[in-house]
Amino acid sequence: MTVYGYIRVSTERQTVENQRYEIEQFCLHQHLSVCHWIEETVSGTIAWEKRALGRLLKKAAPEDLLICTELSRLGRSLFMILNVLNHCMTRQIRVWTIKDNYRLGDDISSKVLAFAFGLSAEIERNLISQRTREALARRRAAGLPLGRTRGSPQSSKTTICQQRILALHQKGFSQSEIARKLHLHPSTISRFLRRQSP
Repeated sequence: MTVYGYIRVSTERQTVENQRYEIEQFCLHQHLSVCHWIEETVSGTIAWEKRALGRLLKKAAPEDLLICTELSRLGRSLFMILNVLNHCMTRQIRVWTIKDNYRLGDDISSKVLAFAFGLSAEIERNLISQRTREALARRRAAGLPLGRTRGSPQSSKTTICQQRILALHQKGFSQSEIARKLHLHPSTISRFLRRQSP
């Protein structure tokens, strides 16, 4: 069995030390030893598959144990957390959290939870599909065009983000470094910079 300690902070201003200390103290009382630490500075809104967490869960073996301070470290939304736990359940990876005192394993309560994961995912997909159909129907009924209007003005948030990309690029940061700092996909940075080239 391999024990993984998972630590996530949302910004570079936050520190990983508190989470590491909590996990170390917890393992000490449980007579466990962390074999590998995974630390990342990334927003919980980023898909877990695209984070270090995703790479970890792809290589973890059945009966391996993932320990984190609380479920919110796995993701920002309930749906994302359920997806992570469902993946772990399918792969027989155990998940323990300290503050929530949560245990995902091979017991009956975990199997009941797995059923709930599948059901909630199906309900969420249906709700999203239904909301999309209703919104499109309202726009059609009102005679409005579907999709984003070509040439529509960009939001101030987008403009600020683009200014930060250009500023970092001019300072000599690589595209991958800019992507990490701004929590964007590298291809987004690449496409934007290509459009800025004369």
